[in-house]
Amino acid sequence: MAEYKLTTPLKSEDVEKLHIGDTIYLNGIIYTARDAAHKRLVDLISEGKELPFNIKGSIIYYVGPAPAKPGKPIGSAGPTTSYRMDPYAPLLMDNGLKGMVGKGPRSIEVIDSMKKNKAVYFAAVGGAAALIAESITSAKVIAYEDLGAEAIRELEVIDFPCIVANDIYGNDLYKKGVEDFLKNK
Repeated sequence: MAEYKLTTPLKSEDVEKLHIGDTIYLNGIIYTARDAAHKRLVDLISEGKELPFNIKGSIIYYVGPAPAKPGKPIGSAGPTTSYRMDPYAPLLMDNGLKGMVGKGPRSIEVIDSMKKNKAVYFAAVGGAAALIAESITSAKVIAYEDLGAEAIRELEVIDFPCIVANDIYGNDLYKKGVEDFLKNK
């Protein structure tokens, strides 16, 4: 397992070197979106309309952050369960999405799409929401303000910590973890 600092937007070369279990520190711009925003993004693509941000090489963080405290850009920002975005993720990857950050395993369709599109899924540590928020230096709503905490935000991050949970080779850290546990039982 290796440790990497990556800067967005990601390129295929960036994700080709990554393997499950690698520790990653993200830098640059990432976007937030949960299921309601994902549906709207997929609808825009289906209608041939422009997305509210450039999806090519982008990372979407599955989070509905808490309100910011005075002087802070964002409140606690822990990952949400990712499977709710699975119906939408393949089409977003087909349109250039390179990374997703959340928690929990992904469907086989999403894993196959990651292999096809050279995209990666990062796990953020659940329960560390306040700590994760410290790596976010700015946050602004860029679309769907009516969704409140689930609006799409543009986040600027410095050394945002995460782990490669699914790489472009079809490897799955969640599955491997269970297999390793059962072997050592």
